[in-house]
Amino acid sequence: MSRISILDKDKCQPKKCNYVCMHYCPGVRMEEDTIVIDEKSKKPLISEELCSGCGICTNRCPFGAVSVINLPEALDEPIHRYGQNAFELFGLPTLKDGTVLGLLGQNGIGKSTIMRILSGELIPNLGNYDEEATWDNVIEYYKGSALQNYFKLLQAGEIKTIHKPQMVDQLSKVVKGNVKTLLTNVDERNKLDEIVDDLDLKNVLERDMQNLSGGELQRVAIAATVLREGDFYYFDEPTSWLDVRQRLNAVKVIRSLAEAGKSVLVIEHDLATLDAMSDNVHLLYGEPGGYGVVSGNKGVRVGINAYINGFLQEENVRIRKQPIEFSIRPP
Repeated sequence: MSRISILDKDKCQPKKCNYVCMHYCPGVRMEEDTIVIDEKSKKPLISEELCSGCGICTNRCPFGAVSVINLPEALDEPIHRYGQNAFELFGLPTLKDGTVLGLLGQNGIGKSTIMRILSGELIPNLGNYDEEATWDNVIEYYKGSALQNYFKLLQAGEIKTIHKPQMVDQLSKVVKGNVKTLLTNVDERNKLDEIVDDLDLKNVLERDMQNLSGGELQRVAIAATVLREGDFYYFDEPTSWLDVRQRLNAVKVIRSLAEAGKSVLVIEHDLATLDAMSDNVHLLYGEPGGYGVVSGNKGVRVGINAYINGFLQEENVRIRKQPIEFSIRPP
């Protein structure tokens, strides 16, 4: 059994606890460098090679900053790790032309990391966080797979990715001017009028970006993404802030990309919306903030039911102790 050690640096307060994790660590008591102090941050660093997984540091930490997580033996080659004692991701989904692929999983499990990697914003380090990540290493790692060709084209600039980020409330801070000017400037597909109608944006076209509500910003962000010409489209939580009618409109617009032969990847927490929007899904499971694993490709109904039941039959993995139950309430 391999393991990873996670330190929440925001919670860790060594000045208040005087490194209680080091004081009680059996390895440190035997004069091993199981836990050392980082010279820059003055935070503890836990050696995963020397850690016995006893869990004493986890139980003794007064701030709940330390986690030691046992991993299945199969999980020995992470796609990306953010650093020592930090989150790591196992696996990536493969996109297909003319389909919408959904990612389903709890927060902090790696969905946005996947989107950043596939959109080219983040080069995965294959777990070697002390070395500079390169696309050449990634391409070699995926030799013989569909992702090898994808990353080759991405590195060469022969495919264009369009990414709608999660935090649309930040959009008004970086984009100035009114909505019509923004959408006109990004309309590379000559579909401005159609998308404005579909997303019900006519009444906000003349308004300044700084004066839009969260739902209006979300619809503008979706429109700006769909209007651009690309090969792969990535939507991070596109229906948050939207009411039911607006969500259905967003589903229609996003699915129109797949109908035009584009590849679409969507992160969506609303199960009904995900069902209406996606053709297939990948589930992510693991330990939030610790590690995330990408499941195999599943039909959208099969994937959602597996998520609700908390058991992935093909992987033979239970991702939740109890299934999710929905209470039926009278109208």
